[in-house]
Amino acid sequence: MNLYVLQVINGVGIGMIYFLLAVGLSIVFGLLRFVNFAHGAFYLLGAYACYQCLQWGMNFWVVLAVGPLIVGFSAWLVERLLLRRVYDMPHEFHILFTLGLAMAIQELVILTWGPVGVNVPPPDALKGVVMWGSFIYPKYRIFLIALTAVLAVLIWLLLERTKLGSIVRAGSESPEMVTLLSINVYKVFGLTFALGAATAGLAGVLAAPLRGVEPFMGIEALAIAFVVVVIGGMGSFSGALLGGLLVGIVQSVMSTLWPQGASLMIYIAMAMILLLRPDGLMGRRS
Repeated sequence: MNLYVLQVINGVGIGMIYFLLAVGLSIVFGLLRFVNFAHGAFYLLGAYACYQCLQWGMNFWVVLAVGPLIVGFSAWLVERLLLRRVYDMPHEFHILFTLGLAMAIQELVILTWGPVGVNVPPPDALKGVVMWGSFIYPKYRIFLIALTAVLAVLIWLLLERTKLGSIVRAGSESPEMVTLLSINVYKVFGLTFALGAATAGLAGVLAAPLRGVEPFMGIEALAIAFVVVVIGGMGSFSGALLGGLLVGIVQSVMSTLWPQGASLMIYIAMAMILLLRPDGLMGRRS
């Protein structure tokens, strides 16, 4: 099969991980107007939760559920005990506080697992490749694309067809209106923040067999998540999906055409889109 077709398919798989990573950040900002620089740290925790659970002999399929739950619960505790104290402060305090939180989580990871990265093997059922005529492709990557597509539909249903989703969408339009409807906004904030962190944790679990696990992966993930959110539009589910796919495909194809500039190209793509659409591809006009 043509090399560039394979790279596009690879880009779709990577882009769907970027979507999971970015959609939580987008939702949290849309509802809470909270700039969360600790989002990459939750991705890091998800990856290490996957590694540690496998070390304990847990089945990978169980880890897919347990990892995001661990990260989501941890984020809920952080939001309840710490973040509520800074919601009403200027955005500068949000940035400083969450940056400090991210650095603290990263150092705790280094103290617990060491500074050297480790490999995480895919489950036995997903090792090897699938061969359909001239099409040869790793089983795990096919699984990744299929699973993240299903998850995208489930997240869309959660946001569009449930009461929580209605509140989140209403809050992203007008947080003051949600308060006037006698809704416990702090409870909704906590659930939303935990959901956003859990999706980042799930992205970390899924990425672990692809790229391994190391203590500084959260920094890279945070940068990519912000690129995806800016390209797609802040607070937009469809924007996070479109932005994740665009970034993944650009990065994957450019790794063949110009390996040294693959990472650079995603920032160039972001700059070009911002010049044409300052609010992002699917963002609401400011």
